[in-house]
Amino acid sequence: MKPLNDITIIDLSKYAAGPFCTMIFADLGAEVIKVESLNSPDEARNFTPYVGEGESKMCGYFAQYNRNKKGITLNLKEPEGKDIFKKLVKKADVVIENYRPGVMKKLGLDYEVLKVINPKIVYVAISGYGHKSPYSSRPAFDNSAQAISGIWSINGYPDRPPVRVGTIIGDLSASLFASIGLLTALHHVKKTGKGQFVDIAQVDTTLAITETMVTNYIMEGTIQKPMGNEHPFVMPYGSFKAKDGYIFFGGYTDKLWKIACEYFGEPEFANEPGIETMQKRNVKDVYEKRVKPKLENWIKQYTINELMEGLAEKLPIAPINDVSKVVKDPHVNAREMVLEYEYPVGKIGMIGQPIKMSETPAEPIGPAPYIGEHNETVYKKYLGIGPKELKDLRDRGVI
Repeated sequence: MKPLNDITIIDLSKYAAGPFCTMIFADLGAEVIKVESLNSPDEARNFTPYVGEGESKMCGYFAQYNRNKKGITLNLKEPEGKDIFKKLVKKADVVIENYRPGVMKKLGLDYEVLKVINPKIVYVAISGYGHKSPYSSRPAFDNSAQAISGIWSINGYPDRPPVRVGTIIGDLSASLFASIGLLTALHHVKKTGKGQFVDIAQVDTTLAITETMVTNYIMEGTIQKPMGNEHPFVMPYGSFKAKDGYIFFGGYTDKLWKIACEYFGEPEFANEPGIETMQKRNVKDVYEKRVKPKLENWIKQYTINELMEGLAEKLPIAPINDVSKVVKDPHVNAREMVLEYEYPVGKIGMIGQPIKMSETPAEPIGPAPYIGEHNETVYKKYLGIGPKELKDLRDRGVI
């Protein structure tokens, strides 16, 4: 028994903002029905790398974010396709989409229509700017959110142009906040019997993870700039070069700093006037002139393994790994965060499920559907449509 096996989600979303959210729910047991049109399937199916060719081709990107889902085809532009969709909504708990605001209204399938059909439906809409914004009608991708939210402006190095965060943080943060909103709305349904509209904007969710950028500006007028690997207000807390690579070192509190000074053979340095407290060491000029050079000189004399063996159990320190090391890391493997799934046409690697539950564990390994793979299963289960009628619907371009 999986914790969410009583939840049915109709997933209209594409790429990652939406599919990542429903991937989490599918791993935890929800029945996620991925709806695609044969005329406009999820474009992520064609991203590289992939295994297989032709109809058997499976893309790694698509496989990761759509695992454990059932796939059906349905043409929402056809009147009969709309009717079928409405019948599915009657049997579902959640609808999720990541279209530009207005698209579902033009189709006659927006929340105002669907809540009449099923008052308990939770409708999750992920978009670049949300449904209540002067920018709502603008198309957007992950980088749009990174740019407008300010996160792009604080990333990179001070002597260079800003740099985007090296992952699709706008898409992924939108999916994570959508997951919270979805669960909250389902809880509300349980208490009241009433569903609701969950409006998630990528710009909002990206802004929400900028830490103290907004607080510092409103309270002090500080416009945060790129700082490379430094932290805006705690030091030392960044990357340092060892003999054979780079490490993160975060020993900035008085206790941790003393441990570091003792390990590196200069315990008296922790008590030197002017740097003997965290507050004094966190003065930028003091840190740059007295603390950072000393720490850099200490660390460069050791290998990463020597530093890990000597300090990893005493203070926050970690190797800065590339992916070739990540996939071999003992922690990553013990936590099953890198997985492989064997399709008939080849093996696909993917991220695991970070939510670990003692009584109802997730199943983060499973196939993503080929387009329309579960038409017969889903349409029979939810609408009682048999093979003959399905063939007729297919021949007429409805599914």
